[in-house]
Amino acid sequence: MSTSTFKNRCVTLVCCKFCDSLLCTRGMKAVLLSDTKVELFSTDIPPHSTVDFVASCYCTESCKCRLKDIACLKCGNVVGYHVVAPCKPCLLSCNNGHFWMFHSDSVSAVNRLDPSGLNLLLWGDLPETESSEDEGTGDLSEEEYIR
Repeated sequence: MSTSTFKNRCVTLVCCKFCDSLLCTRGMKAVLLSDTKVELFSTDIPPHSTVDFVASCYCTESCKCRLKDIACLKCGNVVGYHVVAPCKPCLLSCNNGHFWMFHSDSVSAVNRLDPSGLNLLLWGDLPETESSEDEGTGDLSEEEYIR
């Protein structure tokens, strides 16, 4: 399914709950496809310079996706995982096309504002990932970064 289905969702800043480090500026609140009771945050761009892989790849019990945990570079705590190789059923289900996931108990999130600073920034207003710069904080105002 196209990511345009999610165009009216809010863009969030995702921070590590352990050290308050900013991990991602293009987050989205999501649910686990295999268990919709599990809430998390996801992003479509690899969060460079904020997280790194830890341990080996593994598969979940509920599907055949191959995952690898990611940890905050500042404090070393595991904050989520990357879907290294999604399984066919997950790819065919309604998904947002994001393969970088953050555990809701390991991160905090704040909705981003649009350039006017008055309205919430929506996914439909972001540029496509191919033309976007790498994940970073350079496009945030000082006020938005502090929030």
